[in-house]
Amino acid sequence: MSADNALSRPRIEAAGDRSIAAGQIGTAYTGDVLPAEALYAPAKVTAAPGTSNLPPATLCLGRGEELAWLRRTLTDRQEGAITQSGAVHGLGGIGKSALALHYAHRHRSDYALIWWINAGSPDEIETSLTNLTHTLVAGWAATAERAAQLSWAMQWLAWHPGWLLVYDNVEDPDDLAPYTGALHQGHHLATSRRARGWPDSAPTLALGTLDPDDATALLCRLVFKDATPTPRQRAEAHALADDLGHFPLAIKQAGAYLAQNRGISLAAYRRRLGAKLAKSAHGIDAERTIARIWNVTLHALEEENPLAVQVLHTAAWLAPDDIPHVLLTPPGIHPEDTAEAIGTLAAYSMVTDTGSGLSIHRMVQTVLRTPQGTVGTHSERHLRGRDRAEQSVLRHLAPHPGQGNTTDTQWDSLTPHLVTLAASTPLRHHDTPLADAYATAANRLYQQGHTARTIPLFETILAEREHALGDTHPDTLLIRNNLATAYESSGDLGRAIPLYEATLAQREQVLGDTHPNTLTSRNSLAGAYESAGDLGRAIPLYEATLAQREQVLGDTHPDTLTSRNDLAYAYESAGDLGRAIPLYEATLAQREQVLGDTHPD
Repeated sequence: MSADNALSRPRIEAAGDRSIAAGQIGTAYTGDVLPAEALYAPAKVTAAPGTSNLPPATLCLGRGEELAWLRRTLTDRQEGAITQSGAVHGLGGIGKSALALHYAHRHRSDYALIWWINAGSPDEIETSLTNLTHTLVAGWAATAERAAQLSWAMQWLAWHPGWLLVYDNVEDPDDLAPYTGALHQGHHLATSRRARGWPDSAPTLALGTLDPDDATALLCRLVFKDATPTPRQRAEAHALADDLGHFPLAIKQAGAYLAQNRGISLAAYRRRLGAKLAKSAHGIDAERTIARIWNVTLHALEEENPLAVQVLHTAAWLAPDDIPHVLLTPPGIHPEDTAEAIGTLAAYSMVTDTGSGLSIHRMVQTVLRTPQGTVGTHSERHLRGRDRAEQSVLRHLAPHPGQGNTTDTQWDSLTPHLVTLAASTPLRHHDTPLADAYATAANRLYQQGHTARTIPLFETILAEREHALGDTHPDTLLIRNNLATAYESSGDLGRAIPLYEATLAQREQVLGDTHPNTLTSRNSLAGAYESAGDLGRAIPLYEATLAQREQVLGDTHPDTLTSRNDLAYAYESAGDLGRAIPLYEATLAQREQVLGDTHPD
């Protein structure tokens, strides 16, 4: 697809039957110098020695060979990715983040700057990089647009050597390409559950469970601190570590529980766990292990601090990283009580607390979202936690007193939580205000160039619109077409094309054959056929759409010009330059006249 087509198609339609021209924000470093004051020019700004946003160091015993591999790999080749082996069936908790964090703290003096990046999605990566801008040029960043903040961070990294970027919990290795491909003055290190998809220049380390002796030593350090365990205690620790499959997350949480409850011996804790935890031929069943451990821990927390359990079940439904304390504070609860509850959770190694926000392990969230037990216990509690999470996000999206509208900063901080909530929405769960918030977040993600990230948002909005408005209401059809666009942007033409076809048929029936929205569906379907390599169906549909847009919208309407350019590209793809070039020339002349000489189109 040509660069222009990438901007003109596919498109997300906005409520009110309008189409928003797509844009790519911050997807690559262009080398352009921002029009900022010379004082804030990226080349002129230096970072104070030791600048970083690293989370606190955690206990990481063993892994000596892995740490040496990291240092050798990053020093020699500049890039690396920590992935895990299949021993835990693709689940987290094997210690990838702990290893990367341990490396970063150990070599802190070797780098001019270390920046920890939450890398679960492209927009989260961008947010972490804009935070770098806020750290280095707080005054300028306070009034700059998000795109300018991101561009500034990219330029700073391009100018200055000796940094380390740690991309934590990467879901798609391709998300790192705009950064690893453009920034060569420092080291890139990624952690991920993905073992495949990394470029050849980024060797991967398959991380397995701990060595039995290292697992026992870690458990003893957590339980006995600096005291020396007796031979019997060490034998009990070895047995418990074996029961836990030498699985780092399980050992840390069991150790934290025992450290908080000094009167319970390792042997007594093993009895509380019941029978040995489930294992398969490939190792420990990580999710069931964590669930068993948590049953013991949650029972103790219920008696010690019930608010902590409530906070935990709320956090389970939000994005896992940097959840603000204020988002977890229920109405009528003093923030200091919430802080105390979070402190209790951190002491039990249930969360990581920074003082203003917390992070929760992704697998822990998975366990908490899964109904367990009988009605009236965990199964009801986990649903109440979701409801609290939804209502909290909606409250914090409301404009602050004296503020006209919700700010971009509010939306940017809460969008990851909206995406997470949408991705886990139960069937037959309907909430119109929440669906409206999803719609705004989806349009913002689209404008920022993250259309594929809108899929869970649009899937949930569609279910809400079908429930509230019916299957063929124009607003329902609008969302259905947007969902098809999101599928196409993610490369899933198997779901995109049938949805485009169904939406077009319904729009023809409900709105008429030449309604602007019908024409949008027709052009989108033609684009999807083209993406699938089916020019035999794409070109006639482009030609028909162009003729109808000329008739309905006029010869120089922006949508007509989009159709004309898309058709020219289809001719080019088919090898018909005799028709492609004159159409490109005519479209360029008209766009210069209508949109101006420097408009992106």
